[in-house]
Amino acid sequence: ADDSGDEEPASQSDKSELHGPLKTLSSKLEDLSTCNDLIAKHGAALQRSLSELENLRLPAESGEKIKAVNERATLFRITSNAMINACRDFLDLAESHSRKWQRLLQHEREQRIRLEETIEQLAKQHNSLERACRGAPGLASATTSISSTAKGSVQSAKGEASDEDEETEYFDAMEDAPAFITVTADPKHHRRSGSNLSGASEGHPEDWNLEDSVFESSNQSSYNESTGKDLLPKKRRRTRIPDKPNYSLNLWSIMKNCIGKELSKIPMPVNFNEPLSMLQRLTEDLEYHELLDKAVKCESSTEQMCFVAAFSVSSYSTTVHRTAKPFNPLLGETYELDRLEELGFRSLCEQVSHHPPAAAHHVYSRRGWTLWQEITIASKFRGKYLSIMPLGAIHLEFHSSGNHYVWRKVTSTVHNIIVGKLWIDQSGEIEIVNHKSKDKCQLKFTPYSYFSRDVPRKVTGVVSDADGKAHYVMSGTWDEKMECSKILHSSHGSTSTEGKQKTVYQTLSPKVLWRKYPLPENAENMYFFSDLALTLNEPEERVAPTDSRLRPDQRLMESGRWDEANVEKQRLEEKQRAVRRRREAEAVEALEEGKDYEGYIPLWFERKVDAVTGELICVYKGGYWEAKEKQDWSMCPDIF
Repeated sequence: ADDSGDEEPASQSDKSELHGPLKTLSSKLEDLSTCNDLIAKHGAALQRSLSELENLRLPAESGEKIKAVNERATLFRITSNAMINACRDFLDLAESHSRKWQRLLQHEREQRIRLEETIEQLAKQHNSLERACRGAPGLASATTSISSTAKGSVQSAKGEASDEDEETEYFDAMEDAPAFITVTADPKHHRRSGSNLSGASEGHPEDWNLEDSVFESSNQSSYNESTGKDLLPKKRRRTRIPDKPNYSLNLWSIMKNCIGKELSKIPMPVNFNEPLSMLQRLTEDLEYHELLDKAVKCESSTEQMCFVAAFSVSSYSTTVHRTAKPFNPLLGETYELDRLEELGFRSLCEQVSHHPPAAAHHVYSRRGWTLWQEITIASKFRGKYLSIMPLGAIHLEFHSSGNHYVWRKVTSTVHNIIVGKLWIDQSGEIEIVNHKSKDKCQLKFTPYSYFSRDVPRKVTGVVSDADGKAHYVMSGTWDEKMECSKILHSSHGSTSTEGKQKTVYQTLSPKVLWRKYPLPENAENMYFFSDLALTLNEPEERVAPTDSRLRPDQRLMESGRWDEANVEKQRLEEKQRAVRRRREAEAVEALEEGKDYEGYIPLWFERKVDAVTGELICVYKGGYWEAKEKQDWSMCPDIF
């Protein structure tokens, strides 16, 4: 912006905000000028006195010293004048730049008001057009006009129709997402408009059969009825745990324990934890298992992919308020969740490595699917935040179709590690691949930005078949819900500012595939646990002696006895270190004798090369549930 004065005047409050600091700066400058006058006055008097001394007949050595002092006084006066001039220049710059900043701020406010008015006008036009479409006999021409109007609106309000990679615009029907322009097509009457969608790929609206499709059971109206929440379980589960104690964290007590110790031996208090282990947190991924039960019923692999994608996003819904870290599992620690009779699945986790920490997980469902994974956590502390990167692939296979899906988790970021309130964000991309049909789903988790106009925690994606043809648009947030919209047509739209051509999708109304369950009452005092999380550490009979439910420090923390939990936690960690030292000594002894040393061998899992990814992964080898049936736990180590 230039210094021309043809802009509209700012408001009175803006002027006062602007003139206040400038007035203060001016008064300070006046003080500096007064000081400068005094310095000049006294400096001149000092130089006169020094000049008189030079004229006196003094020894040569004294004359030289007086001359040097005179030069320094002159330099001092010049420097003080330069400082005052610099301050004056600074004030002039502050005044000029403040005017520019004020004009820019005023311009942004006007743009925002204009944009709000445009959006309101578009919403009114959309409602009137919808009513006109319902009553109009020629729906094809009406649909054409809606598409044309929406295209123009997108270009006039650029930046509002955002997407997962700024290369795609979604024309869908999410009424609660103002970032999208809505074009709803009626599947019973929709006809393709060749004038607007020339060269586009075409879908068939009759494929979106609302009566027979599995998607119907995921619609909002029937969501709760289809989740299995209304089924009475055979065993009554607990619905609360003791409230979290309000203990203040004594940083000095932690620092005292750090003095003179190795970093790996510093005992971290349970104040940073929640009363669940990492194995139990991994099991929490199954909270919305019914999505996979519905996916089994899908006849189309692309439809099935939508449910798998929603399931992959749902596992992050519990993290939005959960800033405490889970307990690090001990080597050989296990966790089972047997819900075969109630929910149709049984799950088993085992800590198979300690350095680096790795957990293997296997889930079998009698409703037609199996899931397995091995997750290693890598973390990087970057000053203000901590990045947590889960490494390893998640495998999901459906028994009847043989469809085998593989995907990886995104990066979790914990912000305000040093100062401020902790909060968690998820960012990155997930590529879900069906290795049988070669269908793909690209999901993007948009990182939170203070300056972004997007909905926070936004997730968007597209489901495509083996030929790259897009079939469904996925949209939603990772902490609330995911929706799926069937694509009727796709075409090349306008070119973005980066020179990339956008793709325009025209879709049917979205279906809610997944919506987060509300948190239980008093959740804020129970570590923000969900209904499932509250039951994960509930004592159960007949579990293995290595089960996380039997871990004493975790149990003491859940009961609110944190001081005792800290003592017990330190004991368990020292016991684990002793076992590791013994194992290292055995390795050295075997090396000296020229023998092979296998190291730690997992109890219920074995390492194999995965046929799909080619990676070495721990897979379930069987035997746990048989051992539970017989109550034969002789092979379990004493870790607690």
